[in-house]
Amino acid sequence: MQSLTEEKSLTYPPGGWITMGIETSCDETAVSLMEDGRKVLSSIIASQIPEHRKFGGVVPEVASRQHLECIHQVVEEALQQAGKDLEDVNQIAVTYGPGLVGALLVGVAYGKAMAYAMDVPLNGVHHIEGHLQANFIQYPELEPPLLALIVSGGHTHLVKMADYGKYEILGKTRDDAAGEAFDKIARALGLGYPGGPLIDEQARMGNPEAVSFPRAFMEVDHYDFSFSGLKSAVLNYLNSSRMKGENISVPDVAASFQQAVVEVLVEKTVSCARDHQLSQVVLSGGVAANSLLRKRLEEACRKEEISFFVPEMYLCTDNAAMIACAGYYDYCLGYRSGWNLNAAASVPIGQRP
Repeated sequence: MQSLTEEKSLTYPPGGWITMGIETSCDETAVSLMEDGRKVLSSIIASQIPEHRKFGGVVPEVASRQHLECIHQVVEEALQQAGKDLEDVNQIAVTYGPGLVGALLVGVAYGKAMAYAMDVPLNGVHHIEGHLQANFIQYPELEPPLLALIVSGGHTHLVKMADYGKYEILGKTRDDAAGEAFDKIARALGLGYPGGPLIDEQARMGNPEAVSFPRAFMEVDHYDFSFSGLKSAVLNYLNSSRMKGENISVPDVAASFQQAVVEVLVEKTVSCARDHQLSQVVLSGGVAANSLLRKRLEEACRKEEISFFVPEMYLCTDNAAMIACAGYYDYCLGYRSGWNLNAAASVPIGQRP
């Protein structure tokens, strides 16, 4: 269990405060303008999926080059969509980590240059905190304390948010993140990239009871995750079936694998919320777009009389609105980033640059 807390109180800026969020942690170049932290004025996302699909995954060098080529245009489109000029922007919030260093550096350098030239505050934002706070955009009435299940291609975390800026990691993956496992199994099934939506699509046509795959629940009263054993079991099943010349039903394997992942995520999350007496659960991250996970976690929370929140699809995947939201609340807590702000491939949630 990792506690990351700091006693700070919120001091809100004047109403109508405009934050520009910039996100370039992986393969999405995203810019958003937010008013008062929760009202989306614009959200522009330039996806690189077509560029990386031919390689079966994200190529860091390609991602960095694509960010360089389009970031200025994305900023211009975000301003135009919001009906704002640069002079209207009061703050710059930019993802500084975790992520691909080369990709992060593009956004960090651009954000620093803009903040310096415009003489406005700069806030480096933790990418995972952004995912968590995407729910604040979707639900303006939502306030901490809460438990967040953050599930993406690189992260699987259970985080207690006691208050703004106060986080405690209650559980995390010990090996593969859930999204990473989805991508690897999709590749093994010949489905392509990105794996999550393709597995979800195939699973709707399959039988989730067709193949019995293991569930790693770890120790009793422990909220860590492990998906490497499940991934290996699926790969072994596929290899064995192919060696024997047996027919492989892709929808059945996808459905059985997806159910194994979802069962662990749901049981761990609800148990953690119950044990820590948290009455609100939020789901966020790219894997939050998975239809079965959204459905099962909502059902489990309702059964336990826990309020459940999950954002719209566009707020689940990487976007800059969530970065603007997190940056706004960091500003309200009194945090500021200096001109020495740098990209960080790996950084604990709650750590400020």
